[in-house]
Parts: sequence; structure tokens; C-alpha cells
Amino acid sequence: MKLPIRMFFSHFGKQFHCFREKGFQWLIRRRMLAVVVAIPMLVTACDMPGPEARRQALHLPPLGFKGDPNKGVEPFRKYCIVCHGPKGQGSEQGPPLIDRVYRPDHHADLSFHFAVRDGVKSHHWNYGDMKPVPLITPEETEHVIAFIRKEQKRVGIN
Repeated sequence: MKLPIRMFFSHFGKQFHCFREKGFQWLIRRRMLAVVVAIPMLVTACDMPGPEARRQALHLPPLGFKGDPNKGVEPFRKYCIVCHGPKGQGSEQGPPLIDRVYRPDHHADLSFHFAVRDGVKSHHWNYGDMKPVPLITPEETEHVIAFIRKEQKRVGIN
């Protein structure tokens, strides 16, 4: 019985030695693959836009920018009055912005920026979809939002 057991262990030792060499080569290949995959990921990560570029892509003004309601009157007249009426009370073409539906806790300021950038599918009113407004700047939009919020407060919508 000792002979077959000795043959098994000597054969297992050879297989284990062979596996160890293959395992080491496999480990080297795996590490090389990890490096080859990691380099493009690092290069791509370096090309990510900075915070200001991301804000511009989201149609947001620079960080810390504060909208002025008085400066919002002119862009409102230029871009919004046709559909939303004078002072935002609505018209036959668009809904009133001075309404509880657009209060800050239901439509945050960010939703106005996205509406200007992307347009809006009709969901509260039956006026049809709002098209994007590509010519208005993020800063002008922020002024318009300040103007709308001021008008909302004036009539008791907080």
C-alpha cells in the first residue's frame, strides 16, 4: 500500500509544481490586463469637465450667482410674456407662473432651468408642450426666476 500512496503524492507534487508555474503566469497576465484596462479609465477621468462646465451643461449660472428680480423683468418680456402673459398671469398660449402649481416647494428653481433648456411636456395644463428657449442665458433665467418668485410672494404664494 505504501507504493501507491507514494506515487500519488509524488505525482501530486509534480502537478502542484506545474500549477504553481501556471498560476504565477496567470497572475502576471491578470495584473497586466488590469493595468491595460485602468490606463484608459484614468485618461478618460482626466477629461471630465470641471464644475463650471457641468453647470453650463445643466443651464445653471456660475456658483454663487444671485438672481435679481429687477433684472428679470426685461428677459421675461423678451422670452416669456407671449405664452405666460404680463407679470406671469398666463395667456391663451401658456399657463400662469404666478400660481400655486409653481410654488417653490413644488417646482424648484432648478425645474425652471431645465424647462428653459429642454422644454416641458404638458402635465399640469392643457396648453401643449413648452419648447426649449435656447437664446436665454442661465444668468437671465436666474433673474427671471427671481422675478417670478417675487411676484409669487407678492400675491401670497410661498
